[in-house]
Amino acid sequence: MRLNRSWLFVPGDSERKLAKGPDNPADALILDLEDAVSDDRQEIAREMTRDFLKAHPDRSRQELWVRINPLDTPLSLPDLVAVMPGAPDGIVLPKVYSAADVNSLATMLSALETREGLELGSTRILCVATETAQSLLTFHTYLDNVSSRLTALTWGGEDLAAALGASTNRHPDTGDYDTPFQLAKTLCLTTARAIDAQPVGVVFVDFRDLEGLEKECQRDRHSGFIGKIAIHPAQSEVINRAFTPTDDEVAHAKRVIAVFEDNPGLGTVGLDGKMLDMPHLKQARNLMALVEQFSG
Repeated sequence: MRLNRSWLFVPGDSERKLAKGPDNPADALILDLEDAVSDDRQEIAREMTRDFLKAHPDRSRQELWVRINPLDTPLSLPDLVAVMPGAPDGIVLPKVYSAADVNSLATMLSALETREGLELGSTRILCVATETAQSLLTFHTYLDNVSSRLTALTWGGEDLAAALGASTNRHPDTGDYDTPFQLAKTLCLTTARAIDAQPVGVVFVDFRDLEGLEKECQRDRHSGFIGKIAIHPAQSEVINRAFTPTDDEVAHAKRVIAVFEDNPGLGTVGLDGKMLDMPHLKQARNLMALVEQFSG
């Protein structure tokens, strides 16, 4: 499974922003047909997005995903029909209620891949898993028979605030996410890990505050998230740096792996005055796997 550190939203109807997308360091672009596009420009956005996909078939450095409109609107199927000829790497599915929505999208994708002569199952799904109130009560549905196309989950704090009737998703004193939104973040992370999907951090809306973005990226990474969604081109570089293991982290991980390999059969070893066991070895190997993928 390919992992992306930074996912940059690009309005599907903006010729100028689409043109700048390939030069951005983001690992993936999300060509947006939902919130960034007004109702009277939907068809224009679909055509521009399809043309952009066709004009950029080489996705070795930067993947191209498309955020469609929610499945419970009449816009989602026309979105898919329009963009699938461009063979997007994946579809971002917003306003999800449960895993049933993911499976419904997967069925549509199978039909459209067949129509377009694309490899069956090649179009992946990133689910925005917490933008509705109901979604917080249905995470268990992902644990049984969800489509294998679902390779990443993220959560949504802004739409969830509206769904819950909250005036803000941040605590007025600390500035951290308030309790319902911490729950959404935790459920997204644990569910993604449970089904071996990539947990992706939520957008950081204050795009001028790059220092605040970096701190939130570090918190996300320490919690177990891999990558984050960007809403401004300047955020991609910060996100990439934050989710790339440092030289010191790599050196430490190599030493952890080496000390276990030098002591086969031992479940616990000592290093720098600290006792290490199997979870530490697993963490070190996970970090090295990330290094290998991001280097590639």
